[in-house]
Amino acid sequence: MKEISCKLLVIGSGPGGYVCAIRAGQLGVDTVIVEAGKPGGTCLNVGCIPSKAIIHAADEYLRVTEMAGGKDPIGISLSKPAIDLKKTVAWKDGIVGRLNTGVAGLLKKAKVKSVQGWARFRDGKTVEVETETGTQVIRAEAIVIATGSKPVELPFLPFSGNVISSTEALALKKVPDTLAVVGGGYIGLELGTAFAKMGTKVTVVEALPRILPLYDQELTKPVAKRLEALGVTVLTGARAKGLSSDGSALLVETADGAEEKIAADHVLVTVGRKPATEGWGLDEIDLDRTGPFIRIDDQCRTSMRGIYAIGDVTGEPMLAHRAMAQGEMVAEIVAGNKRSWDKRCIPAVCFTDPEVVSAGLSPDEARATGAEIKIGQFPFSANGRAMTLQNEAGFVRVVARADNHLVLGIQAVGAGVSELSAAFSLAIEMGARLEDIAGTIHAHPTQSEGFQEAALKALGHALHI
Repeated sequence: MKEISCKLLVIGSGPGGYVCAIRAGQLGVDTVIVEAGKPGGTCLNVGCIPSKAIIHAADEYLRVTEMAGGKDPIGISLSKPAIDLKKTVAWKDGIVGRLNTGVAGLLKKAKVKSVQGWARFRDGKTVEVETETGTQVIRAEAIVIATGSKPVELPFLPFSGNVISSTEALALKKVPDTLAVVGGGYIGLELGTAFAKMGTKVTVVEALPRILPLYDQELTKPVAKRLEALGVTVLTGARAKGLSSDGSALLVETADGAEEKIAADHVLVTVGRKPATEGWGLDEIDLDRTGPFIRIDDQCRTSMRGIYAIGDVTGEPMLAHRAMAQGEMVAEIVAGNKRSWDKRCIPAVCFTDPEVVSAGLSPDEARATGAEIKIGQFPFSANGRAMTLQNEAGFVRVVARADNHLVLGIQAVGAGVSELSAAFSLAIEMGARLEDIAGTIHAHPTQSEGFQEAALKALGHALHI
């Protein structure tokens, strides 16, 4: 097979990889991208997009179920509904397929050459790709490693049979009667909540004292309350030990040291993700590491000249939008532009019920800087739009310096607050002060008014509480 030479080679077509390749192509850089699976990576195929589709389907099913049970205060009633998960998954797969095709089309439009197969480094400038038609050798002036991450497997609960990762959970053809979720982070709670809404008896096992430990406790309280209302059992301070002898139950050591058996048609293990660094021949180039991750500088350069790394393979936060921003930046650098990585504000969103958003510094993180701070918090229970949507749980919180009112962080928990994340991030990136947010006219009636009211509260004169 003829050898390919290019200026930029991108390994992996997840959010970081394909954005990097598209932007490089737009800038006139001769670019090749290699992908072993489908375009879009974990996020598009078995992560962000399909999970949100399943979450939406579960929300819709719960709504009509409550209407059928006479629990709808609006006055809507209907006959008993049913959910065909096989059809739901087919709908989800259709969305994924459309986006796969879209990414492939965008790469082609940017004149990026796509190679299907598994890439492996020969040296710092050469990669060989195992394709269906043989080995393809690619030489490049610059290489971007965007290989992503994969679920962490527990040695006593290996993925097999009824022990599944999020990938298999998103492909189930039947709603399970019982589900045990090992890990109370965002992946486990997003999927656990969805299945609970579809009628599954869900038990969450979390080793730490509370769920969603990466968020402060005030933000997670409404989520814990909702899980209880949905009938989800949450065991904190508990440790999974393995399966029962017949494989029908998860063995758990509870916080008080007792052993408990949790009946489970499936055990969903969501204890984290690890960088996908194996099988790519990275030992041939011996890059410096930070723990299991590839070490990078503020331009995503690795320890070897001409090799960059972006996304999950470089560490936390493992978020698609972080990878995208890094990929776009590296493309600009390879094209000769001056850029560096500004990670001041990478918003994090948890699509639980209610949703959780955090941008910038939490109150504790802000205090840790040594600055005196002001905090303004406004509840959605005092927001007219939230009332009309029957979504009054949660609040918006703004954290600012006390001396000059510079906004340091913004958090929210509530229905649909993921859509406020852009406004939160923009305020921090633009160096907004409390007066800027308070003085901006927010449309009424919207949940975004909670943002303005939180700033007003921090200034000492909230209008609606």
